[in-house]
Amino acid sequence: MKRALTIVTLLLCGPWSAATQTLPTASPESVGMSTARLERLHQGMQGFITRHEAAGIVTLLARGGKIVDFKAFGSQDVDKGLALKTDAIFRIASMTKPVTSVAIMMLVEDGRLSLTDPVSRLIPAFRDTRVASKGDGDTVRMDPVRRQMTIRDLLTHRSGLSYGFLDAGPVGDAYRRAGVSDGLTITDGTIAENVDKLAHAPLLSQPGAEWHYSLGVDVLGRVVEIASGMPFDVFLREKIFAPLKMVDTGFEVPDAKWSRLVTVYTPDGSGGIRVMKDPEAFGNTHMSPSQYYRAPKRYFSGGAGLVSTASDYARFAQMLLNGGELDGVRLLSPKTIALMTASHTTDLPGPQGLGPGLEFGLGFRVVTDLGDSQALGSEGLYGWSGIYGTNFWVDPKEKLVAIMMVQKYPGANVAPAFQTLTYQAIVGPPAPVPARPAPARPRATAAAPAPTAKPAPAASR
Repeated sequence: MKRALTIVTLLLCGPWSAATQTLPTASPESVGMSTARLERLHQGMQGFITRHEAAGIVTLLARGGKIVDFKAFGSQDVDKGLALKTDAIFRIASMTKPVTSVAIMMLVEDGRLSLTDPVSRLIPAFRDTRVASKGDGDTVRMDPVRRQMTIRDLLTHRSGLSYGFLDAGPVGDAYRRAGVSDGLTITDGTIAENVDKLAHAPLLSQPGAEWHYSLGVDVLGRVVEIASGMPFDVFLREKIFAPLKMVDTGFEVPDAKWSRLVTVYTPDGSGGIRVMKDPEAFGNTHMSPSQYYRAPKRYFSGGAGLVSTASDYARFAQMLLNGGELDGVRLLSPKTIALMTASHTTDLPGPQGLGPGLEFGLGFRVVTDLGDSQALGSEGLYGWSGIYGTNFWVDPKEKLVAIMMVQKYPGANVAPAFQTLTYQAIVGPPAPVPARPAPARPRATAAAPAPTAKPAPAASR
């Protein structure tokens, strides 16, 4: 029976090597998911390949700490005829941000940082930052900040910083004049040098006042270096990747693993896709999908620099779901995870650019209103995505980890379909609810003798 179950599980989940699969596995039905309904997910992902909207996709689902579905669809490289495998390496871009956020919170727990610390305490160049504001006519005036930006502002994208590729105004222009890197192209300088350039550019808004997706997480990478006394890449490798056994995650792809790096595609203008050039410009965005990941590197982007595999990132996500621990290794406390996955933008007025029913925590998008989100899921679900199309989320209520890897810019819109098709496959709780034993009947016992009355004490005289 056990051997038959193992064979069924392999057929359902697809083959992957023992070196890359490190979470335990289970059949879908054992954790409240439907094999038949997961086939809809498989067909949906294959549809993106058939319609030439993506070259290849890897999906991984784990429920109750066990992988129940792990599949690769399509090609790693269409022209070379390479089938995509589940151990393929992907550029995860902004899915680097949650990793950097965990590094920061590890230092907070270690007493080396506080969320309320002014960034200028660690990086003095931010002490004299100004805010670009509209003046008379077409002029731009520079206003002083009402308060210094904090570590929490960087984590929540409330710092007033921006991304050059998202900003065609004076702030983005200042980034481009100074040569500030967005973390997607080859950069000659170090993270310290890039952050110093950023610190001398104006802010888009007052710290804490508005939500703007930004290079703030690159600044956090530099904060990690200063607070820990370690190079940022070394800190991630020694304090997060090695303890979690994330063997294929890092800022560079070694020569021995280069053959597993997935090719990036972009629309060809005729309804199909073509290989992205290296480098290639898209408006204000300049991207290097190949050489940027070659060793040696000097700039390690805290917001966009990592590569990973689905199984590696699943270990990171499972650690989050477990309250900061995996396989006996604890990186954070459950209380810290709870703080990171709570909304830190509830007080901001108006839309925040995240979408309806969504707010932002310390490194994650968080679902706060399921009805308003208009998507299958749960309130409290949190996660993030990457510019090349990758996406992940963690659902504490359903004990679910979901990873989707694809390499296309602009994205193939796979993530919304992946989420819907995942949740429609949930048909029960993540583990069978044990039946409660019937309450035991009280056993008949002999009546105890009535206690002998004690004489009242004599009244004192």
